[in-house]
Amino acid sequence: MERELTFRIVLENPPTGVDFALQKGKGSNYEIVQKQRSGTGDLRFEFTARAIPGVKGAMPNLLGPFVQGTPDARFVYIGIGTFAGQTNTEWNRRLKVPLTGINAQMVEQASRDLCSVFETHVPGTGKDGTPSCATVKPFAGWKLMKS
Repeated sequence: MERELTFRIVLENPPTGVDFALQKGKGSNYEIVQKQRSGTGDLRFEFTARAIPGVKGAMPNLLGPFVQGTPDARFVYIGIGTFAGQTNTEWNRRLKVPLTGINAQMVEQASRDLCSVFETHVPGTGKDGTPSCATVKPFAGWKLMKS
């Protein structure tokens, strides 16, 4: 059975003055949503995805306008700087947040508790002090939280 799930990405302590936004759509045909300029705290992004049961115990297949990648390697993009619609900035990056580690049991639990959200925390600043980009590594995974 198909289920709709809610996800929350907490981008921890990104550098100030940079725009961040979720990418909705694929390739060059996308829009930026939930655009936020970083300040002194964390940024939060929420989106939904549909979960379809996997074949023979495989991980659920996640689908929707925010979901990118192949069924076995799904992810979402957070656009940074010009990828988030910011002008007059040196930043033109994307942060790839994996949608891994979500199993059928977690999906079932989320569907039983209508106030649940899958949440992850990712670093907003890289080791060099610039906005984090590329695939989040190491990735802490998703936890089912009360919304």
